[in-house]
Amino acid sequence: MTLLHEHITHQIIGAFFEVYNTIGYGYLESVYAAAMGAELEARRMPFLREWPYPVHYKGKRIAVAKADLVVANSVIVELKAVDHITGAHDAQLFNYLKASGLQVGLILNFGRRAEKRRIIWTGTRGAIDDVRPDRPPVLVPASP
Repeated sequence: MTLLHEHITHQIIGAFFEVYNTIGYGYLESVYAAAMGAELEARRMPFLREWPYPVHYKGKRIAVAKADLVVANSVIVELKAVDHITGAHDAQLFNYLKASGLQVGLILNFGRRAEKRRIIWTGTRGAIDDVRPDRPPVLVPASP
């Protein structure tokens, strides 16, 4: 069985373990975000940092959520530097997937022990293609 965006998530998880094994535990999320960006660039994976997605309430845009990384216009990556991934982290990523219209997300935790979690959203109404952000991402390719 092939997983949705398996090749992309495999590369992202490889980058995660490379960063974790190189700089270790104890930094802020912002340090891991910079290191993940450098590693994704080295792997020639296109990505965006802190990509905004609109949040609507009863049809009105009320806020903007920012995903840590969007890789290859396909996978949202939320980075954490906590003891353990919790249900609140799952809910955050689930909501980002709903707001973005993307289907695959990863939570990568740079805690005492490296943790990863993959979340899929298939939608509760209609097709996933019916839900799109106000402006779709335009990827900036990694540096040559």
